[in-house]
Amino acid sequence: MNRTTDHNSKAWDKKVEEGVRYTMAVSHEVIEMAKKGDWSIGVTADRQVPREWFPSNLEGVKVLCLASGGGQQGPILAAAGADVTVFDLSEKQLQQDEKIAEKEKLSIRTVQGDMTDLSAFEDQTFDLIVHPVANVFIEDVRPVWKEAARTLKENGILISGFMNPVLFLFDDQKEQEGELEVAHSIPYSALREEEIIEGETLEFGHTLENQLQGQIDAGFVIAGVYEDDFGGGRTVDQHIKTMMATKAVKIRL
Repeated sequence: MNRTTDHNSKAWDKKVEEGVRYTMAVSHEVIEMAKKGDWSIGVTADRQVPREWFPSNLEGVKVLCLASGGGQQGPILAAAGADVTVFDLSEKQLQQDEKIAEKEKLSIRTVQGDMTDLSAFEDQTFDLIVHPVANVFIEDVRPVWKEAARTLKENGILISGFMNPVLFLFDDQKEQEGELEVAHSIPYSALREEEIIEGETLEFGHTLENQLQGQIDAGFVIAGVYEDDFGGGRTVDQHIKTMMATKAVKIRL
């Protein structure tokens, strides 16, 4: 691991210990509903992914939940019939998936690693990759798109969530206090802008060109887009949605 991935791995382990929102596994009731075909997942903070973005039947579909530990997306998809592998940097996040899999008798494989390096998997392994907002924690997003394309089968689907970089223009502390003050430039790097704090994640604001054109350059056609925010809980939500989700299909043109 490089300095950033090692730091963020430990920071996410700490978030599990603190019980923050994105480390909390879904409930037994949610799993039971998924087993009956009534399910949904999110890859951003508030909105759910449209069901039409997924294959009509998940039974036997090989799914990679990429940088998606925490016992949320993976267990729901497994309960809906998919063959699920959860890949994440944080050992404790993966343990959340392992615990709920054992409790609910779900078959989930967990693999620890860096989202920019999927060498643990062969070419054209998966039918579907689900990648919730996570590339905010890495310095370069393009390797993620390339590895996703490599490990997806032809006509495979990538559903990903990511931040609109406009969020990183503002001073974070003042935004939390209700004031929007432009303090940074895009692309944003925590390594450049602020002191590294143990236990706090290092974040990066990537250009929309690297997020969108990066997928296209890797071999995807973008087939769907929506925007999201923090559910109205932040000052910036009153002015712009700062998250996006895309459906991309691996197609040779």
